[in-house]
Amino acid sequence: MLKPWRIILELESDNSRLFKEGVIEKYLNELEFQEGLEMCLDPLVTFGVKQVPDSDHDGEGLGWNEFKKAAKQLIDRKKTGHAARDLIIELVNQSKKNQWNDWYRRILIKDLRCGVSEKTVNNVAKRMGIKFRVPVFSCMLAHDGAKHPKKIKGDCLVEYKYDGVRVIAIVKNGKATLYSRNGKIFYNFPHIENALSKSEFNNVVFDGEVMSDDFQALMKQVYRKSGAKTDDAYLALFDILPLDEFNSGKSNLNSIERKNELNKLSKKFDDVIKLVDYEVINFDEEKGQKKFAKMNKEALDKGFEGLMIKPNDNFYECKRSHAWLKIKPFIEVTLKVVDIQEGTGKHAGKLGAFSVEGEDDGKFFSLSVGSGLTDDERERFWSAKDKLIGRMVEIRADAITQSIESEHFSLRFPRFKNFRGFKEDEKI
Repeated sequence: MLKPWRIILELESDNSRLFKEGVIEKYLNELEFQEGLEMCLDPLVTFGVKQVPDSDHDGEGLGWNEFKKAAKQLIDRKKTGHAARDLIIELVNQSKKNQWNDWYRRILIKDLRCGVSEKTVNNVAKRMGIKFRVPVFSCMLAHDGAKHPKKIKGDCLVEYKYDGVRVIAIVKNGKATLYSRNGKIFYNFPHIENALSKSEFNNVVFDGEVMSDDFQALMKQVYRKSGAKTDDAYLALFDILPLDEFNSGKSNLNSIERKNELNKLSKKFDDVIKLVDYEVINFDEEKGQKKFAKMNKEALDKGFEGLMIKPNDNFYECKRSHAWLKIKPFIEVTLKVVDIQEGTGKHAGKLGAFSVEGEDDGKFFSLSVGSGLTDDERERFWSAKDKLIGRMVEIRADAITQSIESEHFSLRFPRFKNFRGFKEDEKI
């Protein structure tokens, strides 16, 4: 067998994806290479060390089994702090220079530095027909709620969507590790790590957003290699589940049950750990719709990125799921139809846009709105255009705008919602 560090150097020699896949296919059945790939590329395998020195001398050589035994002590946190540092120095002294620098060290720093990811390895393994796979890190992601309005119904958790950095915090052996949504480890929030590094949080996965007063400044600090200033950052949590369920890809508890578990644990949180505010809203009731409209307005006023809608009885899934729906905050105004414009192109002979005007919340608006209409509505409204002048129409938009040349206000991306007072399916 070619020594694993020689394989890494071969992989470094050519940036071609096909070349790298060919090299991996040639050696993937070799046990040490296979186990080293998994140890390095599996995001949930961590060693609890940040600084791993290079070697500048040759030792007698360190066998793979001896390295694995030492690495397991780091993984299990049996060796931490100075004891971990001393263990690594001992490993450096035993290893051949290239063996350490190009193989063992790269495993410990979780970076093979040869352009190979778990996806590449798994694709090759699948093509070869072998069972070996590197675990792929995945967390729950949301769909756009505007594209799935029929799924917003019944009792749902509604949360403010924070404008921060998504963080998955996993606690094992009393030590918290912070991951990005793609499985990269965050090292620059030690105060948050420490706040979650408690034995009572063992084998728990926390999901949330790291926040600070200045998002742009926070982003500059996230991946700094040294001197990061993140003392003002805090972790806003919105979900929780056991590690074994996270690894299996789906929770056993539904949304409201997980919230209850998170609320119980929150009594043990330090000041840098907070909970995301939420409401339970029934979207089938008028009272619920009013409460949602109020939250939407607050999201705009307070500068939140939007709202998250999570049906109560749905489960956490480690993939993009309709169990989470994100909604951008929006403006809703009610204005009077003052004119009706015919469409052009495929909308010729149909309604093109409403010209609307009126005062809402102390501002006078004047604009045209032609989005949000179905082809059927364009035909029906055009045929009854004379009856629609003077009607009040509800409009949804992203924001209020004002031109320098005009005293009147307008709306960014206005969309027709409905006529005020019209019942569903009522004929015009």
